[in-house]
Amino acid sequence: MSLFATIRRTLPVVALAATFALTPLASAQDSTPATGGAGPTPYGAPADLGELEGEVNADGSSTVGPITQAAAETFNGIAPNVDISVNISGTGGGFESFCAGDTDLSNASRPINEDEAAACVESGTEYYEFEVAFDGIAIVVPESNTFLTSMTTETLRAIWMGEITNFNEIDPSYPDLEISLFGAGEQSGTYDYFNEEILGEDEAGETVTPAADYEPSEDDNTLVEGVAGTEGGFGYFGFAYFEENQDRLNVMSISADGDLANAVEPTADSIRVGDYAPLARPLYVYVSAASLSENTALQEFLRYFIADAAAIANSTGAVDAPAADLLASQEKLEGAIDGSIAPDGAAA
Repeated sequence: MSLFATIRRTLPVVALAATFALTPLASAQDSTPATGGAGPTPYGAPADLGELEGEVNADGSSTVGPITQAAAETFNGIAPNVDISVNISGTGGGFESFCAGDTDLSNASRPINEDEAAACVESGTEYYEFEVAFDGIAIVVPESNTFLTSMTTETLRAIWMGEITNFNEIDPSYPDLEISLFGAGEQSGTYDYFNEEILGEDEAGETVTPAADYEPSEDDNTLVEGVAGTEGGFGYFGFAYFEENQDRLNVMSISADGDLANAVEPTADSIRVGDYAPLARPLYVYVSAASLSENTALQEFLRYFIADAAAIANSTGAVDAPAADLLASQEKLEGAIDGSIAPDGAAA
């Protein structure tokens, strides 16, 4: 069973062992280096790690959630007394819980925004931001659609603004087939990122929202089913969900300059190096500074997670972050734990 099909709402890691099996990805000996340059130091487990007890609560992005869940599952193999739960409510929903002090860790497919940061300040929640992986937003159609293989960002915008509603309006040679749209819900960081990069801003400087009718969901599995099961299906979600379902979906190459000859297909390499523009992005976990200072289980889980983030991301179909970025996250984590680095978000 796919990891992505397994994850739903709050799922304690200890309860997942019977649901799906993952080979532990890493120990100090078999950590996989990230691509490009010097990577993070391999994880060195303390001798008494098996006796470590504690709880870690996470919420947020459906794109980052499977990566954190995979890290939690494999960490639980070497620290069986640590209970880690991963909830998926979208990046925005995750930040609501996080800034209210209800979670230790918030998975995010975009940086925290001004309103969310203000909510954290108001509640006294200080936090650290750590980059853990990369992702590309895949633009997909069902496997039966073999005529549409590439698209400009201008055409993509026109579809989501309701200016194009039939495939034959893209090209007269395409079938007379109504476009049925599926996309991220408003609590999703993918929704925010897609709107910012593809729909742009209005005259007041506000991000434009879709004008077309579409089926929204914060659950990318629901979007996969919608696109794959609809003849005129058309949608977007994280690249890893396409990777997991590519026998049922076709992905489009995207051109940012209006020339289809320059369209780029999303692949691990094109996403990592930024060629798949403008739909490639880093992925983050936000960590409560208070939890990090007090929760030894959280400290050790994050040490493991960041050290092996490349292998963990690849195991879920996501893209490993550049090695230098993961090294920076690892060094920042140690500074956060020992108090030598101030939180990224400090309460007033």
